[in-house]
Amino acid sequence: MRLAAIDIGSNAARLLINEVKKDSRGKPEFTKLNLLRIPLRLGMDVFTRGKIGEEREQMMLDSMQIFSDLMRIYKVEHYRACATSAMRDATNGREIITAVKKNSGINIEIISGDEEATLIYENHIAEGMDKNYAYLYIDVGGGSTELTFYENGKLKYKHSFNIGSIRLLNNLVTDDQWKEMKEEIRKNINSKKPVMAIGSGGNINKVFSMSKTKEGKPLTATAIKKCYKEMSLLSVQERISKYGFREDRADVLVPALQIFINVMQWSETQKIFVPKISVADGLIRSIYKNIKK
Repeated sequence: MRLAAIDIGSNAARLLINEVKKDSRGKPEFTKLNLLRIPLRLGMDVFTRGKIGEEREQMMLDSMQIFSDLMRIYKVEHYRACATSAMRDATNGREIITAVKKNSGINIEIISGDEEATLIYENHIAEGMDKNYAYLYIDVGGGSTELTFYENGKLKYKHSFNIGSIRLLNNLVTDDQWKEMKEEIRKNINSKKPVMAIGSGGNINKVFSMSKTKEGKPLTATAIKKCYKEMSLLSVQERISKYGFREDRADVLVPALQIFINVMQWSETQKIFVPKISVADGLIRSIYKNIKK
């Protein structure tokens, strides 16, 4: 069975195509056939002007046509396309969804922050980890940050905050928003067990790769702070030149790290696993689960 997930975020749109087969024990195995990322950067328009501009609207239409063609070529049987923070806030989001449907046939859902947090949790990474810890999923996007807290085999708490890397980059996060996040974390992320973080999003994946940390080993809060300090001293062009970053990664990396540092500090978390999961991965698993129902 071939499944596809389309994740339209505030910084980029992603198409993930997986093949799902059952192993000898009847458990599903997910094999990645293709992953395409297009830096639409919808949040750059939406968070400053309230709507998606003509140029990015056309990029959206063209990108969805490419995604539609790829799904046809790969003979995808089931797909789900979800849009998150930027499309939630865009005054013309519904118009663009209608245009995409007419142009490429792709049906886009605008999902809530809570559902976005649930999709990250659908990866069920914590279930296969040390039961002596509680786990805090931290997903930092361009427009929002989703937190999901898992303890003793149960989902205990989930929340979406309108604090994201593109919003921070444009000075659109208030002190009150930071205060709300801090209070929510202090109130809800607590356990008799030590808390370990599980990070997702392109920025923490990039930092993990740069750190040369072995797969399966966690990044430390100290390592993240060190990277934040080094990157903060460089301009966007210097980050591009020194590290070979794309521009749409070079500018949002520092604000994204600021969010990770704050969340880990307020939840008293010293280490973070980076299994390279995403909303798209969670979408694939949720599609499969719904089909099996």
